[in-house]
Amino acid sequence: MTKIAIISIALGLAVMIVSFSILAGFRNEIQSKIFSFGAHLTVSKYDTNNSIEIEPISGPALVQDLRRFSQVATIQPFARKTAIIKTKDEVLGVVLKGVSETDSRSPMRQNLVAGSFISFPDSAASNDVLLSRKVADKLRLKVGDDALFYFIQNPPRVRKFTVRGIYQTGLDEFDDVYVIGDLRQIRDLNAWPDSLVGGVEVVLKDFSRLDPVAEDMYENLRYDLKLDKITEQYAQLFDWLQLLNRNVVIFLLLIIFVATFNMVATIFIMILERTNMIGILKAVGATDRQIRSMFFFRGLSLTFRGMVVGNVIGLGFCAIQYYTKLIPLDPENYYMDRVPVYWDPTIIILLNVATFAASLLAVLIPTYLISRIKPVAAIKFD
Repeated sequence: MTKIAIISIALGLAVMIVSFSILAGFRNEIQSKIFSFGAHLTVSKYDTNNSIEIEPISGPALVQDLRRFSQVATIQPFARKTAIIKTKDEVLGVVLKGVSETDSRSPMRQNLVAGSFISFPDSAASNDVLLSRKVADKLRLKVGDDALFYFIQNPPRVRKFTVRGIYQTGLDEFDDVYVIGDLRQIRDLNAWPDSLVGGVEVVLKDFSRLDPVAEDMYENLRYDLKLDKITEQYAQLFDWLQLLNRNVVIFLLLIIFVATFNMVATIFIMILERTNMIGILKAVGATDRQIRSMFFFRGLSLTFRGMVVGNVIGLGFCAIQYYTKLIPLDPENYYMDRVPVYWDPTIIILLNVATFAASLLAVLIPTYLISRIKPVAAIKFD
């Protein structure tokens, strides 16, 4: 029974550590992919048409206004323009997202699977673009190839761009649609001066303060500007993450319940097995408190042993997966090619504390049965 109790606590704690580490890994990986393509907040011209190609705004003036907010970490201008890519055999509609030279160290670099990030020459707009792997495969393009981009406007324009790199986020919202290019190309196509941009993307110092910062910023922006939170732009992805959180919490409660139940059962059986001994100890003058303390410390010993084994198993599994990427995933369904692991010491400590508290309660409950044992009946018990 003691082995069963130790194994129950060890497996319960190990599964909780692995579950929360993988959940945090999924959340961080997906958020990182989303943030690499879009910032926490997006400020643009208010437009009732909800068009991809938004009206321009003055970039320097808006950046100066946003710098007043202490929670703002970085501000990046951008613009979008629809286009049709034509090759010898294929035609595909895309959205060209123009970024500035200040965005050259973008987190988007982490999504590159071939080539390099676009270059930004000083003399003219760059002809480099980044294609997603899906778009590149559909158009049969690779790094170094040229492609014609047709822009439907008056008059129509054509630009020949060179594929500088290929990225993959695993998120269809980005991979199916977006091509990354130089912001100056969109300015040239729209005949905008250098001061105009399609909008700005704002990264906050603390993402957990997104809602209060967004509310404060919205109250202080000009009436003709709109503010979009990334949690609303990609609500389906963040709703999915919330669903994962809810499922793991339910899973956690079930595991703690099973581990606690096993510990209660173990202490009850230990008391029943030693009923005769308890009767003798009471007959020679031992108090209920003294006898309870014997079983209590015995239960604590089992708990500590189980927790040590559980930490070794759980952290060991996480370390193996983190360094070797042993367990793969299908990127089409999970947005990534391997099971992610994120190390969060706070969560690991809290899981150990929760396991210890639940086990402590499980040890205390059955020990109160000792006060009901009568010495004469206990000595005769067989």
